[in-house]
Amino acid sequence: MEPPLTAKEAEVKAGIVPRHVAVIMDGNGRWAKSRGLPRLAGHREGAKSVRAVARAARRIGCEVLTLYAFSAQNWQRPEDEVNGLMGLLRQYLVRERDELIENDIRIEAVGDLDRLPSNVKGPLEALRRDTAKCGSLMLVLCLSYGGREEIAAMARRIALDVRDGSLDPDQIDEEALRARMWTGEFPEADLVIRTSGEIRISNFLLWSCAYSEWVFVPAHWPDFREDGFLDAVREYQGRERRFGRVGGLEAG
Repeated sequence: MEPPLTAKEAEVKAGIVPRHVAVIMDGNGRWAKSRGLPRLAGHREGAKSVRAVARAARRIGCEVLTLYAFSAQNWQRPEDEVNGLMGLLRQYLVRERDELIENDIRIEAVGDLDRLPSNVKGPLEALRRDTAKCGSLMLVLCLSYGGREEIAAMARRIALDVRDGSLDPDQIDEEALRARMWTGEFPEADLVIRTSGEIRISNFLLWSCAYSEWVFVPAHWPDFREDGFLDAVREYQGRERRFGRVGGLEAG
């Protein structure tokens, strides 16, 4: 039986909970370096934060949690590090199956997934299939993902649809673009969290985060667990989202 909500979880859940939280999981390498460990040790420890944050997001009622797991630019890292990251990703996809099903968490993935090695694509597809009926939280992994790359892929789909006659150029609007995005089936991100103290977008969800609230935290990702996540959501709850409109204090 799942334990009852903590006082902090209950407090956050009683407020306006962001429907979609996205996270740039930054600082794994620096966390490892500060301890004299290889970079992959930081990524391995970061997997524990993935589990903790996913649990916390589900418990307070988030619908979607998107994690920037491997960017399109990460392929440029040294080959041994890329291979190590792919190995850790495969381990996660295999080992977390029971945890995800037990917590009713559905896995999805977006990005240029064809670039992933076959020993990752296989477990990923199996996990997506096995968790397809889970409904408490959707955990979206951005893999071989970039915001510019997503927009370019959308533009290619638009061009092909116009060419084959299934889309009239006069019908191209925001909804037509969104529907052809890798992330088009998910709600736009309400809150984006970036760990490690860096203040950059880093080519992440350039379309979806147009009106997101951003929270930058100093902790490296392996040190970012439930409390840090709840604190970020509380900061979000203290802000007024305007979407270009006049806010309450200015309305009068």
